[in-house]
Amino acid sequence: MPLSHNNHRRTLTQFLIEERRRFPGASGDFNALILDVAIACKAIARAVAFGELGGVMGNHAAEEGGSVNVQGETQKKLDVLSNEVFIRRTEWAGNLAGMASEEMDVPYQIPGQYPRGKYLLVFDPLDGSSNIDVNVSVGSIFSVLRAPKDLDDMPRDQQRDVTEADFFQPGAKQVAAGYALYGPTTMLVLTVGDGVNGFTLDPTLGEFMLTHPHIQIPVDTHEFAINASNARFWEAPVKRYVDECLAGKPGPRAKDFNMRWIASMVAEAHRILMRGGVFLYPRDTKDATKPGRLRLLYEANPIGMIMEQAGGRASTGEVPMLGVQPTSLHQRIGLVFGSKNEVERIERYHADPVKHELDNPLFAERSLFRS
Repeated sequence: MPLSHNNHRRTLTQFLIEERRRFPGASGDFNALILDVAIACKAIARAVAFGELGGVMGNHAAEEGGSVNVQGETQKKLDVLSNEVFIRRTEWAGNLAGMASEEMDVPYQIPGQYPRGKYLLVFDPLDGSSNIDVNVSVGSIFSVLRAPKDLDDMPRDQQRDVTEADFFQPGAKQVAAGYALYGPTTMLVLTVGDGVNGFTLDPTLGEFMLTHPHIQIPVDTHEFAINASNARFWEAPVKRYVDECLAGKPGPRAKDFNMRWIASMVAEAHRILMRGGVFLYPRDTKDATKPGRLRLLYEANPIGMIMEQAGGRASTGEVPMLGVQPTSLHQRIGLVFGSKNEVERIERYHADPVKHELDNPLFAERSLFRS
């Protein structure tokens, strides 16, 4: 593509500078942090693109049977590499008081030789890594929070360590959230609390260029995404919703739905941002010890902020996601997000005290007890 084609597009740096002008007193630390995150995403994109050629495929420490992270999941080599890239690209600049990752048991302390800043970074360095070996799109998810003031109001040698509790902030407190999608093109989707914008990596310039300004999610949709293999474990409101979608035009929704399932939440979120849809990974009864499968801090909150800023909705299925108070660093939760009208419908089904009639074949469509 001719270079002149992108001459009129703003770079991520230009976009952030323009955003900063809305706040004359801003220090510039926030912009610097986002740009460091963008560099990390570029480096991960390069590793993903090389695949087997880069020697990064397969499980981490496979010769010992593979290592397992705090989530109980086998780590891929790219999980470990991506986590390291995020740390090394962001720890040094003096913008962070600490960080937390899906791949680390406890918060990461900024090394003593570096200054500390007023933000906390939370990230899933490589979401959907089970798809790496089959060359399906994966991504990185990140969230920025303000650090408690007592983390940076003392001389560096007197500052306390960051604790898990410092990260226990509801999603509504996020300063920014975003994800990088490593697909046919590499994209960075970002919200700084003023809508959602998408940037595409120009490989000739090495710059993220603004290609999708002011993204808005359609309020209605005919697509839903859910792992149907868990159907026997779903709660009644989720069964009701999916049954109605599958019933198509003859059913109560009076329209046909398509089902999608990629098993990469970044890819699912991106599809919904681009054309609408609803994604469900609800609480279920498969493992009664877990109130959901996805991580509140690393996945649900940042994706939730992006959805809400794009005119969509994010929910546990019962309450707004961004209002949930975290209680642990690796807390799991059920997540429903996407086109606003569909998410609100699912919330209504959870709030409805009437038992799900479709569980009983006597009350099924065109049955003895229905006209």
